[in-house]
Amino acid sequence: MNKELVGKIFGCIVLGAIITVIGVVAMVMTALNAQGRVYCLLVAVTTFVFIIYIIGQMFAPQKSRLWNRALFVYFLFCTLPVAGFEISSYYHNSIPVVSEAEVDLDQYKPFGTDSKVHKLDQPATLSLQSDLPKIDGAIALYPLYASFVQAVYPEKDYDLYDSEVMVSKTPKAYENLLDGKVDVIFAAGPSEEQLLAAKEKGVELKLTPIGREAFVFFVNAGNPVQGLTTQQIQDIYAGDIISWDEVGGGYELVRAFQRPENSGSQTMLQKIMGDRELMTAPQEDVVTGMGGIIEQTANYKNYSNAIGYSFLFYATEMVRNGNIRLLAIDGVAPNKETIKNRAYPFAAEFYAVTAGTDNPNAEKLIEWILSPQGQELVEKTGYIPVK
Repeated sequence: MNKELVGKIFGCIVLGAIITVIGVVAMVMTALNAQGRVYCLLVAVTTFVFIIYIIGQMFAPQKSRLWNRALFVYFLFCTLPVAGFEISSYYHNSIPVVSEAEVDLDQYKPFGTDSKVHKLDQPATLSLQSDLPKIDGAIALYPLYASFVQAVYPEKDYDLYDSEVMVSKTPKAYENLLDGKVDVIFAAGPSEEQLLAAKEKGVELKLTPIGREAFVFFVNAGNPVQGLTTQQIQDIYAGDIISWDEVGGGYELVRAFQRPENSGSQTMLQKIMGDRELMTAPQEDVVTGMGGIIEQTANYKNYSNAIGYSFLFYATEMVRNGNIRLLAIDGVAPNKETIKNRAYPFAAEFYAVTAGTDNPNAEKLIEWILSPQGQELVEKTGYIPVK
């Protein structure tokens, strides 16, 4: 075996070893990223191809040109799926997302500069300076209870996640209430799971209605469907209606998004479904803070065939996404008038919820919320008063 061939073989072995090491490292790294799984597979296959290439060069050096051509053809064909994957990823990433994460809650903080929180025209009849009730609640209701704080709490900075006035989303707010970490939460009614958790802890939840709100369904603004019936909503989320042409739309499969379990909106959907079983929600892989991957309910993405749901104030005031359109239900459009006269079928009360707090000011705060001043703020914020 001449020196040229030995050098060639040695070079191939070194190159193969380098590619193998890179492949192993890349597989470990990309395994921590959902999108990287495609490249993880590609790297593994490429590493295997290089090993075959090296073996071929070692044992059939006379066919060196054939091996080189084969390797070139392999890389040429690799570019097609990679290009397709990147184009597909770009398209999906370009679709607008309607999610709680996109709302800047700082703009609703009480006492904040240029805060959007609504204010009374006169001093509040209640003023709390000590023993402040610790409150928490749903993101959609934060602008409302922030306005209560603006009216009756002392002026200072209330951290969104660690203060007397927090916003932890509905599931965590109920958890904080049951654990005694907060005195009052503002949220939709509890789910069956949350009621069971309260029972297991020996805690009795007291729900005081403080306002009304519409639970709305929305679609891409380009979807020709203007409204659905309650039956059609149930059929869609049970998986019995699978194409928009079944309800007057185009020939596209329905992509029915859901919300996380125990959230206020998911609990409302379950009540609408009654005894009917919900279909499996679209899922997405999410990278956690510790670098691992968890699978969770996907946020609504505004595909042309998508349908999602939320509460009216959140969907119209906090998000203001002009690319979605609210659907009429049973022929009735969701608005303040149809909520007030109860014509809209999915209108529901939201609550100030307590669980046996010993803070003497918690009940005073709730009584004030039900007073004309408190109900004025409910209406000013965009909700429907209960009184």
